[in-house]
Amino acid sequence: MLPKSSHRVAEVIKLANQVAREYDLEYVGTEHLLLAIQREGTGVGAAVLTKRGITEGDLADAIEALAKKQLEETWVFGRLPGTPHFRNVMSIAVEQCQQLESREVSTEHLLLALLKEHGSVACNALKSLGVLYDDARAAVLQITSSD
Repeated sequence: MLPKSSHRVAEVIKLANQVAREYDLEYVGTEHLLLAIQREGTGVGAAVLTKRGITEGDLADAIEALAKKQLEETWVFGRLPGTPHFRNVMSIAVEQCQQLESREVSTEHLLLALLKEHGSVACNALKSLGVLYDDARAAVLQITSSD
């Protein structure tokens, strides 16, 4: 049985659509999802980034540098079409949720999924800021074990 998504994930997806619109884009990509995780600010995903001193501005700068180099095909997800990477991230987030034996998909699963989606703008932006999957997973485990 697939886990349900947390209310934060629903809010993050809504914010990702908003971020894409702010950039006058007609698709939602991993970069918008990443910015939305940090903008939402209350989830474990945002806590992992904040703990590393990464702000929304840092993410936006790294993404902007990368986004100019990469255009992706789109598919329809919700109100705006999402990139293929976006679709993969959502699937990987479910896998991460199951591996961590969580009851629902949360922002930490989205963050870990973004780090697993090699070649995406968000993954490359996180790597350029020094965020690696193993370190982020360890931080997630540390934060969630203290809850």
